[in-house]
Amino acid sequence: MTSSTCRIGTVEFGSSELALIAGPCMAEGLEMCLDIAQYMKDLCERLGISYVFKASFDKANRSDGKSYRGPGIETGLDWLATVRRKVGVPVVSDIHEPSQAFAAGEVLDCLQIPAFLCRQTDLLIAAAKTGMCVNIKKGQFMSPHEMEHAVNKVRQTGNDNVMLTERGTFFGYNRLVTDLRAIPQMQLFAPVVFDATHSVQEPGGLGGASGGRREYVPLLAGAAIAAGADGLFIETHRDPSSARSDAASQIPLDEMESVLKRCVAIRNAISKK
Repeated sequence: MTSSTCRIGTVEFGSSELALIAGPCMAEGLEMCLDIAQYMKDLCERLGISYVFKASFDKANRSDGKSYRGPGIETGLDWLATVRRKVGVPVVSDIHEPSQAFAAGEVLDCLQIPAFLCRQTDLLIAAAKTGMCVNIKKGQFMSPHEMEHAVNKVRQTGNDNVMLTERGTFFGYNRLVTDLRAIPQMQLFAPVVFDATHSVQEPGGLGGASGGRREYVPLLAGAAIAAGADGLFIETHRDPSSARSDAASQIPLDEMESVLKRCVAIRNAISKK
C-alpha cells in the first residue's frame, strides 16, 4: 500500500528489501558509535538487510532536567560524520529546533523529528529545506490519519524524501500500546518504519526516567514486519543497563542477530504468499 519510496543515503525504504535503522539511543562516545555501527553493518550484510546508523547528539526531552543530554550538536555531528566516513553507512539523528537543521543537514543523511515535535511546522519545514530525508516519528498523541498533515508540510517545500515512524500510542499514564493498523494506514501517505524499542517504553515510568520492557521488542518487531512495515528502528547498546538514556528498552547488541533473523524469516514468509 506504500504510495512512494524514500532514501536515506543509499538505503531505500518502501522497496522489497528489509531496511533497518539501529544504534544507541544516545551518542555516548565516538569509539562506542564506531563499534556499534561496524558490528551492525557486518551483521546486516550477512543477513541481507540494508542498514542505517542512528544515535542522538542531544536528548532534549529527558524526564529529569538534570539528566545528561548528550555531546551536543557540534561534537555529536563530528562523531556521526566520522562514523559515516569510516564505517561507510548512512547516518541519522534527531533535531529539536529549526536552528539545528542546516548544520545537521550538512552531515546527516536523514533528519529525524521526535514524536513530541511532529506537529511543529517550523521544525518540519526547516528539516525539509535541507533536501535530506526527513523521518517523522508519529506522536503518541496522534492518530495515524493525522500524520498526513505532517508529511504534507515536508512535501510542500518540494522535498518528497519523507517517511513516518510508528512508535506506539499512549494508553493511560506511563504506558504505550501498539496498534499495528497504523502501519498500513500511514503507508497511504509515506513509507512507514516501526520503532520496536520506543514502543515498549514506559514514559516517565521510573519517576525521573522512562522505564521499558525490552523482552517484548522481538514480538513487536516481528508483528510489524508481518503487518507490512517498510523497515525497523531498533536501539541497541553493548550494555543497556549502563546506557545513559533509555536503558530499560534498548536491546543488547549481542541479541540483535536473533531478533533480526526472526524478522527476516517472517519477511520471507509473507513475501512468498
